[in-house]
Amino acid sequence: MRDKPLIAIALLVVLVAVAIGYAVGRKTTPAPPQPVATTSTGPYMQPAGAGTAEAPPAGQQIDAMRRGIPINQEGDPPLMAHVENTDIKRNRAYPMQPPTIPHSIDNYQIDKNSNRCLLCHSRANADKFQAPPGSVTHYMDRDDQFLATISPRRYFCNQCHVVQTDAKPLVSNNFKDIDTILSEQQAAQPQQKAN
Repeated sequence: MRDKPLIAIALLVVLVAVAIGYAVGRKTTPAPPQPVATTSTGPYMQPAGAGTAEAPPAGQQIDAMRRGIPINQEGDPPLMAHVENTDIKRNRAYPMQPPTIPHSIDNYQIDKNSNRCLLCHSRANADKFQAPPGSVTHYMDRDDQFLATISPRRYFCNQCHVVQTDAKPLVSNNFKDIDTILSEQQAAQPQQKAN
């Protein structure tokens, strides 16, 4: 019963907000819809001429991930990336990066009752399957106490670890890991001493 004034104030605020939104919406008149001719491009529909549109300069694009397609047109989606099933580990790009998964995990069951990853990556089975065991940090609770089995905080592997794919970057990237930067600096030092 004590909350009746609060509920009344909340309803009043909502009504005022709706009224303001309605008043503002009536002042602006929407542009009349323009017909869009479509052509079939595989399983997707694309506005005619979308693939031939001039891309705006990089500084004027709203979203670089649109690959130069104007905002009012729909482009073809990029092809699905293929999972690299090579079992070759990639280098980590930065310290403490969760390693990527170098094999397919299609149809792996990971739920509260079962974790298919632990068949190979648990401490007990890692030697048998020649798989890297889960890090010791995966067996620690939030108080840094070691557990006999994997911590519930680390049980769902693919919340941090992802499969490796042959996907091309959607946005250009000039990231260099620390080893590359240090080797470039070491290579530049002899040249500076020679000059």
